[in-house]
Amino acid sequence: MALWTPDPTFYPSPRDAAGAPAERLAYVAAFDRSARRPDAIAVLDTDPSSSDYGTVVGWTDLPHTGDELHHFGWNACSSALCPYAPHPHVERRYLVVPGLRSSRIYILDTKDRISPEIVKVIEPEELAKRAGYSRPHTVHCGPEGLYVSALGGADGRDGPGGIAILDHQSFEVLGRWEVDRGPQYLAYDFWWHINHDVLVSSEWGTPSMIEDGVVGELLLGRKYGHKLHFWDLRKRRHVQELDLGDQHQMTLELRPAHDPTHTYGFAGVVVSVEDLSASVWTWFRENGAWQARKVIEIPAEPADPAGLPDVLKPFGAVPPLVTDIDLSVDDQRLYVSCWGTGELKQYDVSDPFEPVEIGSLPIGGITRQESHPSADGPLRGGPQMVEVSRDGRRVYVSNSLYGAWDDQFYPEGVGAWLAGIDADTFTFDERFFPHGDDFRGLRPHQVRLQGGDASSDSYCYP
Repeated sequence: MALWTPDPTFYPSPRDAAGAPAERLAYVAAFDRSARRPDAIAVLDTDPSSSDYGTVVGWTDLPHTGDELHHFGWNACSSALCPYAPHPHVERRYLVVPGLRSSRIYILDTKDRISPEIVKVIEPEELAKRAGYSRPHTVHCGPEGLYVSALGGADGRDGPGGIAILDHQSFEVLGRWEVDRGPQYLAYDFWWHINHDVLVSSEWGTPSMIEDGVVGELLLGRKYGHKLHFWDLRKRRHVQELDLGDQHQMTLELRPAHDPTHTYGFAGVVVSVEDLSASVWTWFRENGAWQARKVIEIPAEPADPAGLPDVLKPFGAVPPLVTDIDLSVDDQRLYVSCWGTGELKQYDVSDPFEPVEIGSLPIGGITRQESHPSADGPLRGGPQMVEVSRDGRRVYVSNSLYGAWDDQFYPEGVGAWLAGIDADTFTFDERFFPHGDDFRGLRPHQVRLQGGDASSDSYCYP
């Protein structure tokens, strides 16, 4: 009798994940800002022993235009091994790829092929009808299905945003996740402390607040997201709202500790309207209530207004614009993308309340335009989406944020590049730098790694 065994890329613990074989492929969402040609999933060779190392070896064009691919995720991952809602016989096989502008969701099969094959398209009408949401953003494989955050309500312009649930295998939209959303209205990222039945969510803005770039009146009026929300994961009910202060605009990426015995995590804040600084906060539970403490602050850099884009000229400074963070699977290193100043920072967070900066790599930047050892000249854009390998030894960083925001902060263009970094020495891998025409005129955004990565899996055993 044949025995069913879990997918070998499902790991019960962070330690098991870190000791697993290295990724050989990276999947990259790439989009066309003009919306005249389809977006695509590019596939990169990440095997150093391969003659194709650091090059695009697979490519899948989408069937429509105007999707603007942003974040995406796996259909199943290590949470499938959790006793809370086990489903160990699904496979980490499909990429679930939302279009942030179109509200379509594509399902791509990666099994036994280099270039993924599109096997299903969820149209925006289905998402709106079944879940009441639009503008799907972040995908996580969870204990009851596929969780997909959405920035907008059914009309595609306003809120409330929230989380939709998809079936793991049929990819049908099952409905809205929230039973009681409490005061939550703005949406962005979400993650969980799965063994503690806690979900955490963050805030950006509704589609009308973000799709044409930063709206100065909203920013200075402190209308973008600045709160964290804590939920009962099983009951799907809002438990607590935590305001970081309305000067801290755009509380975006969430990275909880991978060790499931811990109840802390990190949240990145894009900008303070008081001084243009950026910050990272640690959330934690104390005396039964959730709290947050600012643990990293990165100041803005003074600059000649003549060399700044229009949106920054009145301030005479370049804000760091922390638009992504990533935590290594062993919970020891935090990587912080400063998309505005053009710098990737590495912190020792073995004490999550006292991070210590241990490395900095300049690349791109609004005024710096720092080059790369394998580039021919100055680079535009800056470190944006950052992904860390399961073993913590490799870091991948791409340079595009979101089309309208790219154009606003880099009006001369962001170009296209994706850098590989050795985490131990914190230096660029000169062999791994696909850029320019490698992406066929598209802009690279999020990276997902074969077999999982530091920001796609949660674990149920320490």
